[in-house]
Amino acid sequence: MQPSKEVKREIIVYTDYVCPFCLLAEKLLREAVAGKPVKITWRPFELRPFPVPTLRVEDEYLPAIWQRAVYPMAEKLGIDIKLPTISPQPRTDKAFEAFAFAEQEGLGDEFSMATLSAFFQKNQDIGDIDVLLTIADDIGLERQALKRALDTNEFSQAHQQALRRANLEDKVSVVPTIIIGDARYDGVASKEWIEAALDDLLV
Repeated sequence: MQPSKEVKREIIVYTDYVCPFCLLAEKLLREAVAGKPVKITWRPFELRPFPVPTLRVEDEYLPAIWQRAVYPMAEKLGIDIKLPTISPQPRTDKAFEAFAFAEQEGLGDEFSMATLSAFFQKNQDIGDIDVLLTIADDIGLERQALKRALDTNEFSQAHQQALRRANLEDKVSVVPTIIIGDARYDGVASKEWIEAALDDLLV
């Protein structure tokens, strides 16, 4: 008798910690999976990897997109969010190396949520190693163990492999990119789309 094929019940979310729409999408996803046998799996995608310049608050783009799209959506969803004043915006490679460490310890979801909150709700520089160590400490990770991992680039290769998967296998170009079973949405999906995709996944 052949074993039955196990259905992978998860939502995959490609994110970058400097994308406000990732924080906004997370609330919709969290509400949709409440009470369901589904987990949210985060995967990294750097919007502006080195040496691509990161965005500056002083330039026109950031304030404009926040006024036009981020703040209205945040108000509709009831999320407290503000345009960080850190300029230029931090790179997220080290934050994602810390995420890989957190994933290994079973706290990847908690780390991702805390990091998004640190940047968009507490105006903290998530490119600063000390900030990342404090985030880790707050969610129950071993601060000194993470510091050693970041100092030695222990998770750099794992992060680069994750980026290659995003680019070559899943063809990610925007964040959030949400994958639920065979369904995929590039951007902030509607509640209706998420629920329909979950219904298909849980059949």
